[in-house]
Amino acid sequence: MRVISGSARGLKLNTPSDDRIRPTTDRVKESMFNIIQDWVYDSQVLDLFAGSGALGIEALSRGAKEAVFCDKSLDSIKIIKSNIEKARLVDRSHLLNCDFKKCLSDMEVKGQTFDLIFVDPPYYKDLFEDVLETIRACNILNKDGIVIVEHDASTSIGHIKGLDVFKEKKYGITMLTFYCLEDCNE
Repeated sequence: MRVISGSARGLKLNTPSDDRIRPTTDRVKESMFNIIQDWVYDSQVLDLFAGSGALGIEALSRGAKEAVFCDKSLDSIKIIKSNIEKARLVDRSHLLNCDFKKCLSDMEVKGQTFDLIFVDPPYYKDLFEDVLETIRACNILNKDGIVIVEHDASTSIGHIKGLDVFKEKKYGITMLTFYCLEDCNE
């Protein structure tokens, strides 16, 4: 797994030696960033279930202003820390070792909002609707922001009050679903 573009282009990222995380493939990541390229520069990014930090690091490498990396696994946090150090992105990165609900609640309390929110939980956890509903309830998505959810293509995510799907792309067994605040397509 590597950084595809920007200041850290070509950098090989560290990943766990076991299969605890399922990194986004380079093909899917490149396609995702081609779709969201107009949102990335100078953006505030939240990488939930960050794993190796690949999505947040890719955004920072492409010019995002800051990224918050959240993962409840201390091992993942250590990997993310080593990756942002290797990419020389420490000054624009913030790491949180907690579950997604605490992270989102803390962001709400701080008044922190985001232009891009990456949601890539373990597929077997079936957390998608809960995560999206919590994001909406915490009011942390900027007016023109987007949430990108990576999930198994066979998994259907129900309607989320306050969010609209504006794009879906399938890559083999992987689906990317892009959300914006309700009525963003008008």
